[in-house]
Amino acid sequence: MAAHAGRQLPIDDAIYHVGSSFGNPVRYSNLHDYGYGYFSNHPWINKDGKAVIVGKVTILRSMASFRRYMGLRYLLLLKGLEVATAAFCRSFQRTYHDMNRKINIVMRLVELYRPYLFFKGVFNDTNTEKLRSVMKEKTSEADIFYFDPKCINWDDYFTRIHLVGLVKYVFKLTFPLNMLINQDKALLIYFY
Repeated sequence: MAAHAGRQLPIDDAIYHVGSSFGNPVRYSNLHDYGYGYFSNHPWINKDGKAVIVGKVTILRSMASFRRYMGLRYLLLLKGLEVATAAFCRSFQRTYHDMNRKINIVMRLVELYRPYLFFKGVFNDTNTEKLRSVMKEKTSEADIFYFDPKCINWDDYFTRIHLVGLVKYVFKLTFPLNMLINQDKALLIYFY
């Protein structure tokens, strides 16, 4: 911004990316480690006052693997519950409908966010690097803006800022987290 302010020439349309990028990528393989480490050291307390147990995550690499996982882990059980409901005069009808609704919501959410869940791109921060070098040469304000993505400590960011905010603001919501959290155990699925 400061470098562009002193330019006489018109500014080209450029995208300046500061964050996870080619210069300092946050590795997806580390995200589950950050989450597991944080929630192991700072257990999330559910509405009943019990600590939610967090286990190692299941990493799914494709939509096909997600469907297979859901089919084996949940849809077979749901089908069994449907048969039991029919056999026992609809005794489990409410449970069946509740579980079926939750599974359908999860499937719709995954389908909706599919392009982002399996995104394999890396953001190019060349424009940002060029701007930073011009700013350093021409202005004394380079340190004021301080947007060097190489200085981002992803471990520190996720464990001290991102996950803390997630617990404080997002976990208060009842949808869609309540369908992923059982009484004392959280279902964590990461996509890669």
